[in-house]
Amino acid sequence: MLIGDDVPARYTEANPWGGEVMRRLDDGWCAALDRNSMRCTIYGRRPDICRDFEMGASDCVAERTLFYSRPA
Repeated sequence: MLIGDDVPARYTEANPWGGEVMRRLDDGWCAALDRNSMRCTIYGRRPDICRDFEMGASDCVAERTLFYSRPA
């Protein structure tokens, strides 16, 4: 589990340096992300780094724009 977070273990993995990180699927997106709604499926248990990424802020809007403008 990510230190100080309550993330279910199935959504985490060890990085090459031994740290715990959110697992990403083959498409590169977080394993906890619902691809249909683009919402976090563990919102109440999301890690601190995600809590710091304010929904609707410029970084969030930029990421969503990149996702929705990718070719299918």
